[in-house]
Amino acid sequence: MYAVYLGRALQTVNPPNASVGLSQLSATGTKNSTTFLRGDNTFASAGGDMTPAFFGYLSADQTITDNVWTKVEINTEEFDTDSDYDNSTNYRFTPTTSGKYFFYASSCLRSGTNSTLKSGRLAFYKNGSALYGGKSELSTNYGVSQQVTLTASFEMNGSSDYVELYGLVDNQGGSSKFESDYGGTNRSTFFGAYKLIT
Repeated sequence: MYAVYLGRALQTVNPPNASVGLSQLSATGTKNSTTFLRGDNTFASAGGDMTPAFFGYLSADQTITDNVWTKVEINTEEFDTDSDYDNSTNYRFTPTTSGKYFFYASSCLRSGTNSTLKSGRLAFYKNGSALYGGKSELSTNYGVSQQVTLTASFEMNGSSDYVELYGLVDNQGGSSKFESDYGGTNRSTFFGAYKLIT
């Protein structure tokens, strides 16, 4: 605000853009270079950390029983910000902060014999039950491998909720496996997650 002389007395006039100074606000909190003023007249920090987060991959082929849902034993971690992923016993992610999480995974599902693989599936299991899944299937001219990729977002309670990656290979003959290194491409089977900023 500023004062103008209108003949007999000074009068206070609001600026044309209707702006106000910080001293005129009743906002609570601390104003500085890393905070912003919210619509509810409080200061808040911008952004946030997308953690807990982890990413891991299968370091060696995992042989599995044909046409049976099997846990993918992601045993090598690229990172695990809060040590919430178990890469040696249960192969599960149990985040210690509640919120919405983004999950992603991909696996090379392979038969041991050419032209016998009919279909491959992946699924996120939450607390022991299938929640989201994806499938690749051939009706004729069966192949040797299929890459299936899966993404989903859902709530975690930050204490007891856990997520595991399961897969299934429908092979018409020979052995089945989750491939770790197919055709010279490393880390063909992987699993990761991170907390969303909401």
